[in-house]
Amino acid sequence: MLFLFQVALLGLVNLAFAHPGEEEHHHDRAVDLSVREFKATAKRGLSACSEKLQRRDFHTHAAERRAAKVDAYRKHNGLVTRDTNSTADTSHLSSTNYTSATPESTIFASNGTCILNPEGETGPYWVKGELIRSDVREDQSGVPITIEGQFVDVETCEPIVGLYWDIWNCNSTGVYSGLVATGNGNSDDESNLNATFLRGIQQTDDEGVVTFDTIFPGHYSGRTTHIHMVAHLNATLLLNNTLSGGTVPHVGQVFWDQDLINDVEATYPYNTNTIAITENVDDRVFAAESEDTTSDPVLDYVYLGSNLSDGLFAWITIAVNTSATYDPNYSYVWTANGSVAESGGEVTVN
Repeated sequence: MLFLFQVALLGLVNLAFAHPGEEEHHHDRAVDLSVREFKATAKRGLSACSEKLQRRDFHTHAAERRAAKVDAYRKHNGLVTRDTNSTADTSHLSSTNYTSATPESTIFASNGTCILNPEGETGPYWVKGELIRSDVREDQSGVPITIEGQFVDVETCEPIVGLYWDIWNCNSTGVYSGLVATGNGNSDDESNLNATFLRGIQQTDDEGVVTFDTIFPGHYSGRTTHIHMVAHLNATLLLNNTLSGGTVPHVGQVFWDQDLINDVEATYPYNTNTIAITENVDDRVFAAESEDTTSDPVLDYVYLGSNLSDGLFAWITIAVNTSATYDPNYSYVWTANGSVAESGGEVTVN
């Protein structure tokens, strides 16, 4: 199968609010000619990578790895195997029109969703210094998901080993942990400053792969369902199991099929959220990151069992320029005493 990189999560001109009641956050730098040149150069680099990745059986290994993970999760949880073909008919599986005859090996080999990002939006709710861990669910209820990300260097076509993938998302009713703010659940509940649910960091292995266990995000006002991410290179692992230093070559967000979002939102506790749902087509970030005809910031996925409550396995390939460096904005820093408000990064508040 051809290696179908699809460019997504590109730099944004305007970084508007991520939660109601927050100030608007805007990056100082604008998307201009230099970013367009970056896109063109990156696409040429990915095209050059295609033959090399095929020689290294990149797709074959990816298919085997993903299929093995799904099988292991199913066996561990005693799940009845879902008809993979019916899943393929409804899943976001690159731009290919899979049919009921599409083999599982082809489905799991898909690299149709691939992020190539000069710089996307961090959002104001990144908490710097989160814990190194793969399971971030804690006691949060919702549809369990396992996400595999594979990082590839667009300049060398090699997996990026030792990169730290930092992810965070809201819970099933649209609340982020580690902060107190208007529009983020109960703004009088200061105990949320000590909460760490659905946030974590993991280091890539020798294949450039990271796997997280989290839950399907809910929604809040003005945004479609999404997961935030930051990538760290050459960071130092501290004794308290957090990171320090290094550079950030990638900032962005990933999304889900609207049909899947609708199915999840119809289940408990998602359906207790009375805030109106913003769909992908109406989301400013989704639109900006999909404006290029080759862009596709949506995760591939399969069902782990016979229904949503059994969980999902999703995957995406993230191709980055490791020589790039960005300074993502943040509003909080994790400390031994919980999150502390401390804005930073290249941001102006209007």
